[in-house]
Amino acid sequence: MAPSRDRLLHFGFKATMFSNSDEAVINKKLPKELLLRIFSFLDVVTLCRCAQVSRAWNVLALDGSNWQRIDLFDFQRDIEGRVVENISKRCGGFLRKLSLRGCLGVGDNALRTFAQNCRNIEVLNLNGCTKTTDATCTSLSKFCSKLRHLDLASCTSITNMSLKALSEGCPLLEQLNISWCDQVTKDGIQALVRGCGGLKALFLKGCTQLEDEALKYIGAHCPELVTLNLQTCSQITDEGLITICRGCHKLQSLCASGCSNITDAILNALGQNCPRLRILEVARCSQLTDVGFTTLARNCHELEKMDLEECVQITDSTLIQLSIHCPRLQVLSLSHCELITDDGIRHLGNGACAHDQLEVIELDNCPLITDASLEHLKSCHSLERIELYDCQQITRAGIKRLRTHLPNIKVHAYFAPVTPPPSVGGSRQRFCRCCIIL
Repeated sequence: MAPSRDRLLHFGFKATMFSNSDEAVINKKLPKELLLRIFSFLDVVTLCRCAQVSRAWNVLALDGSNWQRIDLFDFQRDIEGRVVENISKRCGGFLRKLSLRGCLGVGDNALRTFAQNCRNIEVLNLNGCTKTTDATCTSLSKFCSKLRHLDLASCTSITNMSLKALSEGCPLLEQLNISWCDQVTKDGIQALVRGCGGLKALFLKGCTQLEDEALKYIGAHCPELVTLNLQTCSQITDEGLITICRGCHKLQSLCASGCSNITDAILNALGQNCPRLRILEVARCSQLTDVGFTTLARNCHELEKMDLEECVQITDSTLIQLSIHCPRLQVLSLSHCELITDDGIRHLGNGACAHDQLEVIELDNCPLITDASLEHLKSCHSLERIELYDCQQITRAGIKRLRTHLPNIKVHAYFAPVTPPPSVGGSRQRFCRCCIIL
């Protein structure tokens, strides 16, 4: 284990051996306040190294004021509960932001000690800390009333009890991620929003028990909501999402990918109520059509990113509307939209977003796309990446011509051999054409 990592694991204990550099010139010339200020710009590893230089530097480097923001992701395999406890005792009220993302060895007991010692914490990331249960949220509720951002993604033991506790003790909460916490139901959401009405970002990806009733509570109590992720919440329908649109007029980012029950009614509601919308992800929502996207494009002119993968009913008509009304469009996924043709790409390439905004376009499995589409995209000077997997009418020559106009573009494509090789181990490998032409 590297010395700096070893030092981190014993964080909070004084070193027993140092060099005789306490009287070094730098310590004589610079006041301690200035050295402390310099140390405040250093990362965790560098601070730990500095702490081993001398007794004077040990005191300065491990001063709590230098540890207001700590990210231990790079040490996730080594971090155990005692490390978190030592950090919390050393930092105390100085600590504002802590990331323990992926630290599987950290559990409720350590986090209770942390909550007791670090009562000014504002941002806490426990993503993937699978030992975390409702007990941790109870501790946070009791001691950490200033908490604003909390990430509990993949903490699968979290239940409605956690949301109730957060509602009671963390009224300033603005961002909460409980993705893949699949024990959460509408009752937990109801409790949460009644106490945390200032929520601006809510990530509910993979919370498969949520129904429209949960969204009605959010729409009624969270008028400041800007970001909502409902990916794979498959029970959601138009009824719940329309309530969100009507109650959350500041909404800028919505992910409803995999919510296969939704229809054009959602796109109409977004267009009528959420003019600030910048990001819309509705992959695999196969009931959406050109009619809905026309209403959306004509009303939401700030759209920057759209994921329409497997919206199989859309045609060139949608691209025409986007090209006319959405001048800020940067990322567009049309993968598996099999009705899209070169004409739609022509309108997009001539549209308001083409020359300075469009950065990524994904056209995987669009069988009607030919080299003509690549010609239409030559003037998109900001284009950084294009996906062309399984576009059978795209040729190497067409890609080469595109590269003469956009030499730095990343082109991902696959050309099947005339006689396909025998399949080994399942699905076919996807090759990257960023560096070579296959």
